[in-house]
Formats: sequence, structure tokens, C-alpha cells
Amino acid sequence: MSACREPRHFFRIILLDNNLTAVIFYFDPAQELPIVSVQMELNKIIISEMQDSQIIVLKEVNGERNFPIVIGSAEAYAIDRRLKGLPTQRPLTHDLLAAVIEQMGGNIEKIEINDLADHTFFALIHIRQDGHVIEIDSRPSDAIALGVATTVPIYVAEHVLKAVC
Repeated sequence: MSACREPRHFFRIILLDNNLTAVIFYFDPAQELPIVSVQMELNKIIISEMQDSQIIVLKEVNGERNFPIVIGSAEAYAIDRRLKGLPTQRPLTHDLLAAVIEQMGGNIEKIEINDLADHTFFALIHIRQDGHVIEIDSRPSDAIALGVATTVPIYVAEHVLKAVC
């Protein structure tokens, strides 16, 4: 599969419900059906020093749905370190990428887990720069590690939630 994938939408509508939860509708030109994204939050990190794979759990904001994602140890430790505010002597990869985005005048607006194929999650990092939004293909773990320290909202496409919940 290509490292970069074409976006599945050509316009979006953002609605707020009574609880001020953002719901994003994407329209897939191939299907002509709305693709809904739901706001989620990082609920849990499960780190096992005995295994190479770790787990993060995302939970629906103002809802009941949640699901785990298996991630690598490096990403789990990066997320855990950033949540705890633990400094390092030199910038690690996610810190470096955040600094590059900032120095280039960009701001991370949101992270979106937008697809699931062959048991693999796909994500987009939405970066606003010079009035335009740039969507960068990413592994969800890298996107979350990048955005977790700056309280960037996490969204998951409804069709992904239906597949895992």
C-alpha cells in the first residue's frame, strides 16, 4: 500500500451537538454517502515491558464506545512520556516533528483515524499552515504521540468505529 493515500472526501460539514461535541461529515465522491467522524480521547495506555507491542485505548467523548489499538513500544513510551511531561536531554522523533511543524508556521488541528484495512488503522494529521489545511498520512500511534502533548483532538471515522466496536 502507498505511504500516501488520496483523501476520501471533497468537502466537510462540522456540526456541534447539544454537548458541544464536534461531529464531522465527509462525503465520499465514489459512494456519495456521508462519512462521519466522532471525537475520541486517549483513555488508557497499557505498557508491558515483556512484549514489543503495547496498547492504547481510545474512548468516545460523551459516549460509551471504546477500542484498543496495538502500537509499538517506542510510540507507547513517547505517548506516556509526553503525557507525564517528562523531559529528555535532546528532542526525540515526535518532539522534532512537532518543532519542525511549528517552525514552518503550522499548527496541528486534529488527528483523524480515517480507515481500517487488513487489521491496520490509518490516520491523518491535519495541519493548518498559511490558511490551508494539509493532511499528512500517518500511523495512528505516531499521530497521537505527536498531538498528545498539545491537546490536539482525536477523531475516528464512524465506519472504523462500527468495524471495531
